[in-house]
Amino acid sequence: MSQEVAHYWRHPAQPDVDLLRARYVTHRFGRHTHDGYVVALIEAGVEAFEHAGSTERAPEGALIVVNPDVVHTGYAGAPEGWAYRVLYPAVDVVADVAAELGARAGTPYFPETVIERTPAAALVRAAHRAGEGGDALAASSLLRTALGALLRHHARDMPAEYGTALSPSVRAARDILHDRLVDPPTLEELAETVGTRPFRLIRAFRAATGLPPHAYLNQVRVRRARGLLDRGLRPAEVAARTGFADQAHLTRHFKRVVGVPPGAYQHARGAARS
Repeated sequence: MSQEVAHYWRHPAQPDVDLLRARYVTHRFGRHTHDGYVVALIEAGVEAFEHAGSTERAPEGALIVVNPDVVHTGYAGAPEGWAYRVLYPAVDVVADVAAELGARAGTPYFPETVIERTPAAALVRAAHRAGEGGDALAASSLLRTALGALLRHHARDMPAEYGTALSPSVRAARDILHDRLVDPPTLEELAETVGTRPFRLIRAFRAATGLPPHAYLNQVRVRRARGLLDRGLRPAEVAARTGFADQAHLTRHFKRVVGVPPGAYQHARGAARS
């Protein structure tokens, strides 16, 4: 496991599901979130990651399941690093499978982040391999089977305290950041605009989103960048449109969230211009 490799692509039958297969040794994921679920199978080594205020360790054979919009990191938990397969299903995909199983309406919730010795692990591996092979029928069938097993054995009703309601000031600050990716205000300007003080805004924003305003802004920039890359825009143009200083700045933040550089992401998803 001395060489790092990573491949990120779109599911052959389900466009709302992304896949990653990677081996990392020195790479570190920064604090970030996903708007869908993360379902990862550790195939070798150990991944460590910060999640919900604690440090978790996932050994070979374990599944990692991260709920939407939960801040987490990722780094080697052993000198040899870790290798894994990851599914990134959108919320609607998982909710649709849950509805077929007769679950109550709502966003499915997984209380366990590291799951060991579960039959769902073999099904996740089979689903990922099918998605890697490109067989649309097998890939879609095995994906639903794997998600069904996860939901039946490991999902629970979402607790009432899950998430934090946004205060008016945090909601207003978030909207401003979404609107001003290229020319964001200073912290002082942002706080004044939403009617609060800078340190108070940082505390409230972090409590509601898990990230301070500047880190949240970079999350939004990376998500917007992914959409532009999917449309075929060149990374340098994407960097300019999303507020990064240059392509190198985009690449640094993009890889810390997605796990691959923008160019590799775009090429694998078939959106690169000829």
